[in-house]
Amino acid sequence: MQSYLIHLIRHGVTEGNLRGQYIGSTDVPLAEEGKKRLLDLRAKGGYPTAKAYFSSPLLRCRQTLDVLYPGVQPIVLDGLRECDFGEWEGKTAEQLAKEDPHFAEWMESGAQATPPGGESGAVFMHRVCESFEKLVEGLMRSGTTSAVVVTHGGVMMTILSAYGLPRANFYDWITENGCGYSLRITPGLWMRSMVAEVYATIPAGVNPQEGDGKFVINLAREAAERAYGKKTEAEEQKEGH
Repeated sequence: MQSYLIHLIRHGVTEGNLRGQYIGSTDVPLAEEGKKRLLDLRAKGGYPTAKAYFSSPLLRCRQTLDVLYPGVQPIVLDGLRECDFGEWEGKTAEQLAKEDPHFAEWMESGAQATPPGGESGAVFMHRVCESFEKLVEGLMRSGTTSAVVVTHGGVMMTILSAYGLPRANFYDWITENGCGYSLRITPGLWMRSMVAEVYATIPAGVNPQEGDGKFVINLAREAAERAYGKKTEAEEQKEGH
């Protein structure tokens, strides 16, 4: 039976990533360091090609795709943009803990984050899943058997925790900038259970969570634990007792 391959790649490093800021809907470019690292990774090989290319509408994703796949004109999917952090955009967790009582209350309660003027975690996840399902349906309908998707960390974690096999928690799918995962979708299994086999890392031979960007990964993990309204595994176990 025909299968469909979808390669999810996180955009390169931005200045906001390096500073530990919440950068969601803010349309920032790649940092020079981000461009250089992408070029270094590309030079080593290991990035898959595809019959179709998709991107979040935000500049950092479109620039990443242009660096990794020069000359490719992607299909832009608005539903795969990052979460809108509203008034928290451009600020660090440390700043918000001092300046915004709402942020501090949310951290203490473990409730799902809804930044003032921003997008709730539930709305974000619904938007991302709806967009991904439409992407899969479009590939199957057109017979397009492979696709590269350049998007954001939160978007990728949402897709992989919702559909990925093996099953893993939201935070287990956090990736270094410029890295990602390859998914294999079998139509029959997708129609029955809406699951996708995660069969490889991107670039080939690179651990998406271990590399030169480990510091950025740690900042991203800390921010994600606050930004997307998820509890840690330890918290969930504690509540279960």
